[in-house]
Amino acid sequence: MSDPLASVPLSSLRVFEAAARLRSFTRAAESLGMTQAAVSWQVKALEQRLGLTLFRRLPREVALTEPGEQLARAATEAMQLLRRALTDLRDADDGVLSITSLATLASQWLAPRLGAFQVANAGLAVRVDTSSQLLDLERENFDIGIRVGSGEWPGLESARLMPDAFTPLCTPSLAEALELTDPSRLIDAPRIGDDKEWAAWFAAGGVQDALTPRAVRLRADIQALEVAAALSGQGVALASPILYAREIAAGMLVQPFSDLVELSRGHWIAWPADRRRSPKIARFRDWLIASASQDPAIRAAEDRLAQQAVS
Repeated sequence: MSDPLASVPLSSLRVFEAAARLRSFTRAAESLGMTQAAVSWQVKALEQRLGLTLFRRLPREVALTEPGEQLARAATEAMQLLRRALTDLRDADDGVLSITSLATLASQWLAPRLGAFQVANAGLAVRVDTSSQLLDLERENFDIGIRVGSGEWPGLESARLMPDAFTPLCTPSLAEALELTDPSRLIDAPRIGDDKEWAAWFAAGGVQDALTPRAVRLRADIQALEVAAALSGQGVALASPILYAREIAAGMLVQPFSDLVELSRGHWIAWPADRRRSPKIARFRDWLIASASQDPAIRAAEDRLAQQAVS
């Protein structure tokens, strides 16, 4: 008897598994680095080979048929087994922990703490990549991702590290020159950052009629560049008092107002769900969560946001 898998390309099964797991051809395409049309073609070719309809095409999504559900369960289990096997092989001889993180968080918060982790894990080297894109950890060969967002990403588990909180920061001399005694004084101040984010902070601070202020002087792709401009006295930056706690403590920056605004649901550490038991991932995950829980700047921001929520 011929093997039924012989007539089915494994590439088609991989595409089908992603589409079934994500319930979307578009999200499957993004996950696999393909076009949506290519995913649709692969699924259609698989259906023709099997003589079965695996998906019902709906206006904004796809839904599995009964045969599709049956195949999806088997395909997901098979892919998980393959991923675990590959992970075990990689972990057996790979003493490198690969992390992808936003640049400012990596330089301002993570890097100063990594030394303590490496002392406690001398046999494990750490590689940190900075990117503004939400990378596919498996496809890009990363063990850990540190990102902002909802904390809900397909195929990943996550834990919240800190709020994505922002407040105006500037040099002491500029704060004195601008006489920042009230948040409304910032409407006409030289500001650095995104207008929409500033509007959100003004709203959080109860400032009315702040939607038509003077245009911001500078906007950069990463927070570190905006704060660098603020440190040189060019204006007031909307930045994280957590990531810049050292500069505030040293008197290089001041936080004129206590009000904070959250621009997302927080910073998260994320890891592939099927690799949760990987020793190197588990060690780093537990260490990082503990480090965040002990950070006084994070606790202060959480307390202030809680106060604002009930006021």
